[in-house]
Amino acid sequence: MKYLHTMVRVSDPDKTLAFFKLLGLEEIRRRDVPQGKFTLIFVAAPGDEDAQIELTHNWDESGYGEGRNFGHVAYQVDDIYALCQRLMDGGITINRPPRDGKMAFVRSPDNISVELLQKGDALPAAEPWASMPNIGKW
Repeated sequence: MKYLHTMVRVSDPDKTLAFFKLLGLEEIRRRDVPQGKFTLIFVAAPGDEDAQIELTHNWDESGYGEGRNFGHVAYQVDDIYALCQRLMDGGITINRPPRDGKMAFVRSPDNISVELLQKGDALPAAEPWASMPNIGKW
């Protein structure tokens, strides 16, 4: 397993980037997603690009309430199906199953959202994951 990033939602990407630049972080990549109406901006400290913060700007957002701006932490995993099965066997609900063989979401006991991303290419679709519905919002 490898730590990937922590996601926070931002209302004003320019102001937020200016803040992180003052802290010493640099923008390392950006992705605009017009069909989803959002932008992803990844920042990291120079020389420590493995510890990233994903700044998510939802274009039609009108302000986040207290605590709504924190999104999730993300980990890259070697076998998303095996890990999700281990979590389920341990009593953890898979909120967004890895139907696509690439991504899943679970929540900690304190309701912290954790994104799991398959290392490399997506695994082939497999049951029971392919037909599992989403359990809750991640």
